[in-house]
Amino acid sequence: MTELAPVREQYKAGKTALLATLAASGASSRGIHSLLQKFARHADATLQLLWQRAGFPASACLVAAGGFGRGELFPHSDVDVLLLLPDNANIEGDPALQAKVESFIGACWDVGLEIGSSVRTASGCVEEASKDVTVQTSLLEARLVAGSKKNFQQLQKRLAAVLDPQAFYVAKTLELRQRHNKFENTPYSLEPNCKESPGGLRDLQVILWVARAAGLGKSWDDLARNGLATPFEVRQIKANEALLSLIRARLHLIAGRREDRLVFDLQTAVAESFGYSAEADDGSKLPRRASEAVMKRYYWAAKAVTQLNQILLLNIEERLNPNTYPLRPINERFFDKAGMLEVASDDLYVREPHAILETFLVFETTIGIKGLSARTLRALYNARGLMNGKFRSDPVNRDTFRRILQQPEGITHAMRLMNQTSVLGRYLWIFRKIVGQMQHDLFHVYTVDQHILMVLRNVRRFFMAEHSHEYPMCSQLAAGWDKPWILYIAALFHDIAKGRGGDHSELGCREVHIFCRQHGIAAEDTKLIEFLVGEHLSMSRIAQKEDLSDPQVIAAFAKRVGNERYLTALYLLTVADIRGTSPKVWNAWKGKLLEDLYRYTLRVLGGRAPDADAEVEARKREALTTLALHAEPFEAHKALWDTLDVSYFMRHEASDIAWHARQLSRHVGKAKAIVRARRSSAGEGMQVLVYTPDAPDLFARICGYFDEAGFSILDAKIHTAKNGYALDTFQVVSPTLADHYRELAAMVEADLDRTIENPGPLPPPSKGRVSRRVKSFPIAPRVDLRPDEKAQRWLLSVSASDRAGLLYRIARVLARHRINLQLAKVSTLGERVEDTFLIDGPELQHNKAQIAIETELLEALNT
Repeated sequence: MTELAPVREQYKAGKTALLATLAASGASSRGIHSLLQKFARHADATLQLLWQRAGFPASACLVAAGGFGRGELFPHSDVDVLLLLPDNANIEGDPALQAKVESFIGACWDVGLEIGSSVRTASGCVEEASKDVTVQTSLLEARLVAGSKKNFQQLQKRLAAVLDPQAFYVAKTLELRQRHNKFENTPYSLEPNCKESPGGLRDLQVILWVARAAGLGKSWDDLARNGLATPFEVRQIKANEALLSLIRARLHLIAGRREDRLVFDLQTAVAESFGYSAEADDGSKLPRRASEAVMKRYYWAAKAVTQLNQILLLNIEERLNPNTYPLRPINERFFDKAGMLEVASDDLYVREPHAILETFLVFETTIGIKGLSARTLRALYNARGLMNGKFRSDPVNRDTFRRILQQPEGITHAMRLMNQTSVLGRYLWIFRKIVGQMQHDLFHVYTVDQHILMVLRNVRRFFMAEHSHEYPMCSQLAAGWDKPWILYIAALFHDIAKGRGGDHSELGCREVHIFCRQHGIAAEDTKLIEFLVGEHLSMSRIAQKEDLSDPQVIAAFAKRVGNERYLTALYLLTVADIRGTSPKVWNAWKGKLLEDLYRYTLRVLGGRAPDADAEVEARKREALTTLALHAEPFEAHKALWDTLDVSYFMRHEASDIAWHARQLSRHVGKAKAIVRARRSSAGEGMQVLVYTPDAPDLFARICGYFDEAGFSILDAKIHTAKNGYALDTFQVVSPTLADHYRELAAMVEADLDRTIENPGPLPPPSKGRVSRRVKSFPIAPRVDLRPDEKAQRWLLSVSASDRAGLLYRIARVLARHRINLQLAKVSTLGERVEDTFLIDGPELQHNKAQIAIETELLEALNT
């Protein structure tokens, strides 16, 4: 160790100097490749020194492999090396050679080189490469660092002899597709991996790998000389590769380790290293985060890389298979080239700009076309400058765009292709502003443009028979809808004004009004589209935050939508919108709430005025029918129902009323707590019934149990019977519920019963772990306490970052002030919660007590 100290100090000093140069390099990506080469050369020099000290045989050599083999090294990337031994070497039978190998690898680690090493003969390398395309790829760019040049050259010849360019191309493109699937096929993840995500550095490396394997060049300039890329494309590739490399290098520098993901924790620091700061963007009203600036720059680079990757890989594929692509004419402008849409000439769009949008109309309407050819992609990439103000205002182009939206099939793929090729943002200029725009609301997992396209996809799936099993009610309603394109336009515009300050729904209304006028949409259809854009948040807000058993809530919403057509369209857009935010946000309970609101509102719109008494009688009759089917004794329900008032029957469905009667009719008025659990009728989670003498801290105690047992509460219906008993129903979910429903139900019935029967002081809330997203984008907690419209009870609204035990913290505060809970609506939107409680209690009549409650709630939400 002592003898390696000078080498270690020399390596550390050299690397520290290079890191300082990287830190001082500012926002310009010029010179980043030169700096990464210096990192590699610095590692080379240290390896050569250690190789000489190790005393290997003259026929052995040290080879740089993988990314290190390209002659570039990111600050904390592995230094991948191959110890290449002669074919007659037998490391297991030669203790001296084995000792040299172990000593060399140990010395590398001791001096600070983070190496990834393999020890093989040339024959072993060829054998491994023939079995594993990853090994073959790693050795494709191998270079000699130290030792026998002859041995290294022989290895290269043997590898080249067994390399099948066509098989290698297929393997690497399949690998690319699998990698893209892992990242949901989008470069627009909010925490992208700048190396592995679609549009990342790996996509560029794949091009050079397959080109090198095919003998078409080893550099971008080689590809241009061989006609695979234009000089303009090469300039674009080099610029975006340099930016991505700089971002990746800065990530390593700031994290102090190998970190290729632009995670929330590091985005601001990376942005500040580029010189960005939080300020208004180009005079806009809304201040822009520093992280937004660097992320938008990243997304635009990743988008360009995605486009160029497609173009070049398709070109290479055609070179490898020159005779397998017959052309079938579609019209004067386009051909079908083995299922890919091919332009008739390279300058088609320059000569006939109308053909740009026609490309996507033909794509939608031609059977068998599944994508765009390399020639078409290249022509579109080079035609972006043609799509100016004159192009956008051309009546022919406006007519074509409207027809694209109104086609019965292919709308989702066409719009995605238009976005990928930059045509959508160039034609619809307002859309361009939200391409790559982040959303800091903690429940969207996509950028604004990707969310919009996801919502469009969801709407489209409602009209496709093969997806009718996903959301049967939506598919049923869509089957009777006459103009799907109305919903497509609404989906395209519903969030298009995000990030501009003000109410994006109102701003979106203005934008879609202009669009409809310019594109000849009839006044009646325009009015509906404007309504959908303006009201796209209202249905989910009412369903998740208001009391749907209140006839006035339903009547007010019915008045707002006006008619069944508007209601159906809003329902379909709302479901598609919630599903398009994040896979974690949608659940069966949210679906049930929206469906209930739709059905209740439909009754009112059908001319049936809200009648609480009639509704209660109908639910009682349905519940009695269910009880009869279960062979319950005559009037067995009466003892329980006599203790319940109208509000109970209004807030519970007939199926729940019957379940309660079956479980509780023999236990009315008994001192013992009754706890029952069953699978939820909503299709997800579990319903838990609690019947016990009421107590001020009962809700808090139950919440505490669910918190400790790992359940999340989605909904709580709290009712106090006339005899002073609490009859509470909870909708809960657990990660393990689907697999262990019966065991968990039995556990809840036994353990929650004990928790209620053996009251003690309320336990302290658990220290809820805060997610990385919440740490990076914290939400200032909000508490709003106000009387309901009848001034009989109070509405408590709480908004905060989600964490374990949050509901229990709120319940403890309410219990401390002896607040009676009537209803709890718990809504989790990703990492944010929006909870609403209907409460009453003597303390709420005094301003001083109200302020104390709100203050304590804010403290509980902040801890």
